[in-house]
Order: sequence, then C-alpha cells, then structure tokens
Amino acid sequence: MTRQRVLLIVACVIGALVAAGLAWRVGVFGGGEPPAAVGGPFQLVDQTGRPADETLLKGKWNAVFFGYTYCPDVCPGTLQALIATSDQLGPRAADLRIVFMSIDPDRDRPAAIRDWLRANGAPAGTVGLTGTPQQVAGVVKAYRAYAARRGDGATYLMDHSSAIYLMGPDGRFRRVLAYGMTPDQMAEQIRAAMRDD
Repeated sequence: MTRQRVLLIVACVIGALVAAGLAWRVGVFGGGEPPAAVGGPFQLVDQTGRPADETLLKGKWNAVFFGYTYCPDVCPGTLQALIATSDQLGPRAADLRIVFMSIDPDRDRPAAIRDWLRANGAPAGTVGLTGTPQQVAGVVKAYRAYAARRGDGATYLMDHSSAIYLMGPDGRFRRVLAYGMTPDQMAEQIRAAMRDD
C-alpha cells in the first residue's frame, strides 16, 4: 500500500470520527449544544475572486463541505455525491446550494477552484471559497472541522474532515451528513430538514 493511500485512509478515519463527534455534540444523536454552535462569520473569496462572507449562506439551504482541489478522491467523490443528491431532490434542488470550502489556501486560488468545480461537473450556483491561511483556519475552527497538512513539497496532502454541514436558509447549522452516505440517504436527510424547518 502506498504512503499516499495510507494517508488518505487515515484522513477518512479522522474525518469520520470528527463527524460522529460533531453529530453527537449538536444533538443529531440526542442532547447537546444548540445548532448555533457550528458556523459563524467568515471573510473569504469565491471562485471568481469576489469577497464572500456568511451572508452567502442565507436565503437557501447549503451543503457545505471542506476539501482541496488536489484531493485524490474524497473531495471529488463528495462533490459527485452532492450532485447526485441534488438530482434526487428533483424540484427541491433549486433550494439547495453546494458550497466547497478549501482548506488549502496555498494552492487553491480562486481560478484553481473555479477550474476544479467545472472539471467535476458542479451545477450552476455551486460556490467555491478560499482565503488567506488565517481566514481559512478561522472557518475550519468555526465549523468544528479538522484540517492539517501532511508532507512536503508540491505534492503534499491535506488531512481534513469529510462531513457535510447542512445549513438552513437562515445561515444556521441544521445537521451533519456523514461521509459515505448514499445520495438517497442524503436527499432523505435534506428533505426531512426542509420539512422540519
């Protein structure tokens, strides 16, 4: 097994543990902190280079996930799963926006994110966000996510959370969509959240 594959497996395990812990804390499995404990203000830029802040998350449901454009399979796989989930939602897909937050500000400039979203077939309205290392670290902390650089040189990898954060139209956290859920399962969770709102 290659070193890169081992690091990827470790990243997935860490992401799953973080997602489970987050789900427990915010009450997905019962009792815990209120939904406001996840998310908060941020100052980033989108894939066109325009400034973006937390108001971006208002007015629509948002499926927010963290990753990076050099990610070998977890990040493109998550995006593909969200695209398939949108297809499962039918007309309700118009109420859901996919938001990719990069945890690799050194390589993920706006143009790189734009090209990655396009290459992976992201639907119209998908937003990719990046910023300075300090800005990105602030967002990772606000979402109780995890990100860490592994390796040196141009081919370094990033360990990161693999959970998807479902945010309501008011910009507040609703629930975790765990990595590995099928599009059908995610669509069911999103529909349930929309009904409950």
